[in-house]
Amino acid sequence: MEVARELGAPLAVIVNASAGTADAEKIPVKLRELFGEENGGARIIAAGSGDEVVARAKEEIARGARTVVAAGGDGTVSAVAALLVGTDRVLGVLPLGTLNHFARDLGLPADLEGASRVVLAGVPTPVDVGEVNGKIFLNNSSIGLYASMVRHREKQQERLGRSKWAALLWATLRVLMRTPPITVRIHAEGRARIARTRLLFIGNNEYEMTGFQVGVRKRLDGGALWLYLTRKPGSWALIRLALRALFGTIHDADDFEPFRVTEARIETRRPRLHVATDGEVGWFDSPLHYRVRPGALQVMLPRGGGSERESTP
Repeated sequence: MEVARELGAPLAVIVNASAGTADAEKIPVKLRELFGEENGGARIIAAGSGDEVVARAKEEIARGARTVVAAGGDGTVSAVAALLVGTDRVLGVLPLGTLNHFARDLGLPADLEGASRVVLAGVPTPVDVGEVNGKIFLNNSSIGLYASMVRHREKQQERLGRSKWAALLWATLRVLMRTPPITVRIHAEGRARIARTRLLFIGNNEYEMTGFQVGVRKRLDGGALWLYLTRKPGSWALIRLALRALFGTIHDADDFEPFRVTEARIETRRPRLHVATDGEVGWFDSPLHYRVRPGALQVMLPRGGGSERESTP
């Protein structure tokens, strides 16, 4: 606990008890052992929902917590991070979700003990965040097919009690067949692009798009958003793009356009549309204004690690 005291700040750990990790109810007990709450080194707070995670995090910030640790999946981490962006508070991450994209791309340990050691002995390091119409995202945002897929996955889980993976498979098949294309006008870097598409994906920094590293980011401090636009709206065209990505030839496809921006305005004919941010979907007014906020979030990372990492072979 000495390191936490050296930071001159209380440490609060917000645990999402509904995260995807097995035996989630045992996590707070384990964290009290790892962080030594009985010695005054940390406060461990269990939350039963996403809304409660935000409420508890706000309370701990008001109490003076300087490092706020999000213990949960990407949605939990993103919700807590949004409260800390642009402040001198530090985010700690304990990956307890199903995929944990943000923790993985930062090179954080996947195990609870290892991630806890980083929180206690790491270094606050600035990383970029993305923003759309004022909402923060750490990983990515999208409109079109992926947003529809997430929305239908959530319905499958809530109404039919399907597992996350079964719901995702069913939702993917459904949206491939039924989601109509939309026309978008993208204003960025002094240029306008118009496309009829079923998928526009916006990443906080650059995503790998080929081979078995698809969906991985090598760094989160590049100071840019990356937009990935598909131009042929048919289902088979999307399937072919997925195969091209797997075999490393997607950048040769004439119906796929990646481009780097610091901000972009995206217009559609619809006054409101579903937008996915870090795996959650909500209604947003059009036009959509995206921007990167370089170094706006302080995250506890391993000493000597930084936010740029080498990809694994």
